[in-house]
Amino acid sequence: MSKVTELFGLSTTSKQNWKQIVGKSWCPFLNRLCLKNRKSNPEILIGTCTVNYGKENRPIVICPHRLLERRQIFTDCLHLLTLHEPGNEFHIVPEISIPGGSVDYFLASVRNRKVKDFVGIELQTLDTTGTVWPERQRFLDEVGVRVVKKDVKSEESFGMNWKMTAKTILVQLHHKVETFEAVNKHLVLAVQNPLIEYMKANFSFGHVKEARLGDSMHIHGYDLVEKAKRAWRLELGTRLSTDAAGVSTSLGLQAGAKVELTTIIAMLEEKISEATLFDLAKPTEKPVTDLTPKTLPS
Repeated sequence: MSKVTELFGLSTTSKQNWKQIVGKSWCPFLNRLCLKNRKSNPEILIGTCTVNYGKENRPIVICPHRLLERRQIFTDCLHLLTLHEPGNEFHIVPEISIPGGSVDYFLASVRNRKVKDFVGIELQTLDTTGTVWPERQRFLDEVGVRVVKKDVKSEESFGMNWKMTAKTILVQLHHKVETFEAVNKHLVLAVQNPLIEYMKANFSFGHVKEARLGDSMHIHGYDLVEKAKRAWRLELGTRLSTDAAGVSTSLGLQAGAKVELTTIIAMLEEKISEATLFDLAKPTEKPVTDLTPKTLPS
């Protein structure tokens, strides 16, 4: 039995026209074609969002775009816009570069095209080792979609790169959170709870407590919960926070570079448009093509 939990945003336990779905290769979270392609054949879009892993067969999200479901991760950061006022618009702006790298998204409070406040949001899902491709092909074979049989019979497998994923994101956060703290703003890491559990067990996380508004670094942990009609839904389950010193403590690293508040605001205002507007009234109908930070490899 295949270990693929979701393919192109749909539960593999639900009844679908899978041949048509694979042919369309549509990502419902980006409202565009899937961006996850095969390295050996870039024309093939993989579409694997989530896989079952471990003895408990927990659903583990392996594509960061899966975290964009219903734009809930942005809604869950609204309270961190402490300077937001009624009448301001919300905008979601992808990829703004600061020292230490680019930030996946900025949620900004805007009035008359002027940024009044903002929150940085980083997305992180588990990196895999090996390949998920044979599992994908086994699932399609199970539901009657014609696939190459050697892929189905392949003994190649995949694993979860817990250590590298956790260390990489913590190092990146270390470089970035000092910038946010220096300008008195918040940076949020949106992850799945199994990754938080791993970081707690393997890094110095004793100082990371329940979320406090005064901290610059916030961690939002999500659970993937199976709902009616065999569909999966993201639900916020954990809220933690610390400061720049706390992130450094987790890794034993030193301070990094900073950038001025006016510089970040200028970069945000340059990218603000009707396309970045966060429509709270109809979040699932708003095209989110412009919310794409980067193309993912297989």
